[in-house]
Amino acid sequence: MTTLREETETVVDTDAEDTEPTVEDETTQEESESADVDEAADDEADSARERRRINWSRVLAFGVLPGLALLLALASGYFTWVNGSADDTALARTESVRVAGEDAVALLSYKPDSVDKDLGAARERLTGDFKDEYTTLTREVVIPGAKEKHISAVAKVNAAASVSATANHAVVLLFVNQTVTIGEGAPTDTQPVVRVTLDKVKGRWLVSRFDPV
Repeated sequence: MTTLREETETVVDTDAEDTEPTVEDETTQEESESADVDEAADDEADSARERRRINWSRVLAFGVLPGLALLLALASGYFTWVNGSADDTALARTESVRVAGEDAVALLSYKPDSVDKDLGAARERLTGDFKDEYTTLTREVVIPGAKEKHISAVAKVNAAASVSATANHAVVLLFVNQTVTIGEGAPTDTQPVVRVTLDKVKGRWLVSRFDPV
């Protein structure tokens, strides 16, 4: 015969058995929680990597690439300027040597019957104080002497070399041969070396100095 106390203890034991978690249940729960933690960590790592990728993209887009483009543009402009400057200097040398040779021939060549016209045209190739000096010399000495003594002169340039040249200023060394004839006399040759200084005025090379060396 079962007593009330025994029945009560039996019911309590049964409930305890039903509510007490087993070792297997605890293990499964721990594994589940661990998996959740691992998954969250993986998600956070992926998110961090994504942020890093986005940041590098922004750096490239807004920092490195524009800076590189600017450097390339500056380098291109610099080399263009250097090449252009070199071309301008080379052109100035070529032009100044040619003009200096032509001017020397004009300044040192004349005939007695056209000396006014010859040396008047030569004066238009000059500038500055030298133009005034040449005008005074030709009008007071060369033109009267050429007419009186029937003097003629013919000049040619045997060689020419650029000493220096910029866009607006140049110095040229000329090796000149001048043949002077007085009346019916025999021609006389002289071979002066002349240092010609030219300045560019309103786009035209003009002689500002004409110095025998």
